[in-house]
Amino acid sequence: MAIKTNDLNARLFGKADKRRATTVAEVQSAVKDKAAVIELAVAGETTVAFELVKVIADEIGTKTQVFAQNAREQAFLNEHALADILTTLKDRGQQYPAVGRWMDDGRIEVLDGSRRRMACLLAKQDFLIYVAKGINSHHAKFLSDVANAHKPLSLYERGKEMQALLAGGKVADQKALARYCQCSEALVSGALKAASLPMELLMAYPSVGELGRPTIVKLHKLYSSMDDEQQKSFVAALSQQEQPVWQSVDAQGITRITREVTSHIEQLSEQVRPKAPVDSKPQAVELVRGQATYVRDGDKLQLKLSQLSDQQADEILAYLADYLK
Repeated sequence: MAIKTNDLNARLFGKADKRRATTVAEVQSAVKDKAAVIELAVAGETTVAFELVKVIADEIGTKTQVFAQNAREQAFLNEHALADILTTLKDRGQQYPAVGRWMDDGRIEVLDGSRRRMACLLAKQDFLIYVAKGINSHHAKFLSDVANAHKPLSLYERGKEMQALLAGGKVADQKALARYCQCSEALVSGALKAASLPMELLMAYPSVGELGRPTIVKLHKLYSSMDDEQQKSFVAALSQQEQPVWQSVDAQGITRITREVTSHIEQLSEQVRPKAPVDSKPQAVELVRGQATYVRDGDKLQLKLSQLSDQQADEILAYLADYLK
């Protein structure tokens, strides 16, 4: 039987001596003992012993790596995206250890806790992680997926998962996706739109997880309205900037920064599109100085006469009427 998310958290985040923790009450009791090893039946199957390991801050980048099948996009993890845990981490250190497995080369693969890992890197804090041997790929994916339930994935990340389901033949279309993922078809549509956008565009924002469907739909419409060459120029323009767009915005708060970034992107998109030629209006030509001008526009002719007597006007109108019969 699969372990519920809250039970898994209690068992993994609580410290227990090397006895099997099968209930939340046992784990809570074990927390008091502050033992460094727990035994857990992963996904209700194989029992595995997890050892608490501390990776010093300077070695996190070299001694750990994130599970390749983790649905969370690591490139999006910056100080804004991690704001919910960075403050506590800087003040009190890491409160809950991550979960991982030993790799053949002696490094640790992080299955649950990629956000905590990056937060420790940014805050230059030691990284705590429960590590075990003998965790197969199926169980690794289980632990990774359960972990991602704590912090919702962005629309882009959900869209990537949905694309994989479509590509793998697990579902046939968006309606089936909505049933499979237990969400609305509108959310499926928004997630797939997000997943089709280039990374360079999304990384212009301070926190991709904060981008809602209205913004994603706007960006998708903007990007898809360009032809291939324009899209390449647009992405290149974003890539060539010295820093992400959000870092150059003079604003405070995620909402305001996001709004400013969107405005900047809209301006950039206009720059890569060739300006539509402006139709020049036909100019008036002087026929008789001070008295008669005309404008020729296709099959139209506009004649402007001035300083005419009644008799002259009548004669001209009569001539035109007779000529155009």
